[in-house]
Amino acid sequence: MILRPTFQGCLTLALGAAGLVWGFFILPISEASDDFGYFESQLLQSENFDPNILARKLASSAAQVVNDCDTHAQTALLLTEMRLARVALLTGGVEEFDKRAQSLDIRSKRVLGCAPRQSLIWLLRFSLEVMHGRLDQQSLSLLAMSYETSPNEAWISIRRIIVALPLVLIASGPLRDKILSEFQSLIRDGFVDVAARSYRAASEPVRSLLQTQIEQLTRPQQKAFSEVLQKLGS
Repeated sequence: MILRPTFQGCLTLALGAAGLVWGFFILPISEASDDFGYFESQLLQSENFDPNILARKLASSAAQVVNDCDTHAQTALLLTEMRLARVALLTGGVEEFDKRAQSLDIRSKRVLGCAPRQSLIWLLRFSLEVMHGRLDQQSLSLLAMSYETSPNEAWISIRRIIVALPLVLIASGPLRDKILSEFQSLIRDGFVDVAARSYRAASEPVRSLLQTQIEQLTRPQQKAFSEVLQKLGS
């Protein structure tokens, strides 16, 4: 498959972002899922977690009996398997990646069957599409669902912008507007560091779009953004 330069650049950035976003996200875990919550918190704070430990966790008896509608535990398991899928992709383990991707697809559909407004799961499903290299309107609709189910919550926005921003140039008009608006909202709501890092990683065409959003902010907000950007070396 031959990709246009802009599309290929978006895909490259999105692949990196899709892996990165799951490396820093700490989930709120219910008491009923303490075991998974503790394990997942440890996993998401370490980029060097032993894949063998992850595989054992997924194969444990506890993981096999978790109810599909226990969204906290299931989300922990999904993120565990996402890490294994990422490892397989980076190491060229095609069969392992396919196995993990299929399991992620099945598990995420079951969770959404119980809780269709789980924005993180829609985002995870979109990230899986990115890892497959599938960036079309059907896959972008998964990202759109993440925005629809949680449009204004910072806990998801600070992770979603990492995945979404590299794709803003190929997003449809309404989805593009949501991505740009989310970037602006992060600055306005005080998450300047997240916005600045996303801006710094963006291509020049994307930065041009973001600059328009920045210019609509108040002077103090623009100053705060500029100062953080300078500290980051841009």
